[in-house]
Amino acid sequence: MKTEDLSVFVKVAEVGSITTAAIKLDISSSAASMAVKRLEEQIGVALFVRSTRKIRLSPEGEQYLPMAKQALDTLQQGLALVTEQKQSIHGELRMAMSSEMGRNLMRELLNKVQRENPELSLRLHVSDSRVDFYRDGVDVALRAMTKEAVKESQMYGFKVCNIPHVICASPNYLERNGEPTTLTDLAQHNALLYKLYDQTHNTWELINEGERVKVKVNSNRAVNDGDIVRRWCVDGEGIAKKSCIDVAGDLLSGKLQRILTGYHVPLTEMWLMLPSRHLITPAVRLIRDELKQVIENKRQRLINTYILTEREWPVSNEI
Repeated sequence: MKTEDLSVFVKVAEVGSITTAAIKLDISSSAASMAVKRLEEQIGVALFVRSTRKIRLSPEGEQYLPMAKQALDTLQQGLALVTEQKQSIHGELRMAMSSEMGRNLMRELLNKVQRENPELSLRLHVSDSRVDFYRDGVDVALRAMTKEAVKESQMYGFKVCNIPHVICASPNYLERNGEPTTLTDLAQHNALLYKLYDQTHNTWELINEGERVKVKVNSNRAVNDGDIVRRWCVDGEGIAKKSCIDVAGDLLSGKLQRILTGYHVPLTEMWLMLPSRHLITPAVRLIRDELKQVIENKRQRLINTYILTEREWPVSNEI
């Protein structure tokens, strides 16, 4: 019998939902469901009564719950005695991220984390190229991914947040060139493009009233560094499609403004990815929690100033 399965059973009993229990335990809903199923098969009884809308303990589950809690408490006390030193925030953490995240949001966040945890040593791999965990010697990578890509990667991951994007430009660019209001107008403007592995992203996928459209944009420049795209945009050199996380400060300060607000960019997601579960250390969890809070603060400020709506930046965070 796995202690992880016992933990899932207790958490599902506490919150009355497999999905909610999975989120609190940092595992997928399918993994939580399988854990409950394994435990029921080993014991030989149904621990829950399931319906289409909710789940509740069966009579056997109600009898088993206090004993499961006691067993977990005993194991936890023993584990705490032998892992107290191991669980402190210390040692070396090798982390990969994009150049834009490394220069801006993560630089400030990691400064704070390290000031509060001076025994933690950081080794950063900052590049827009995809990192190889083993070749590059990386423990954890911050990546924009989809849930499908996470499953296909066969790695462990924590979802940090959803990532909305906006189409934006500086006020001085719009003053000189006018503001596009249609996709036909957009084609007449200069787009600032991101380029990676010799592939220039000059086709933008947008959503208008539920319909997905692809528009090919014109451009006189492209670069393999997302932060330079942002800086070009602030400089008034053209129009960019950027992550709200990366341009939140520029939008709030007025250096950039949204355009074509009737068109939305499909959401992506930010994940912390690890090649092994053994690398999920207290330091990784701390950085994950700090990052979630910093990004949520940005989200609230953009919503409170009516730059973005809650619908455009949903917080749904099933893992």
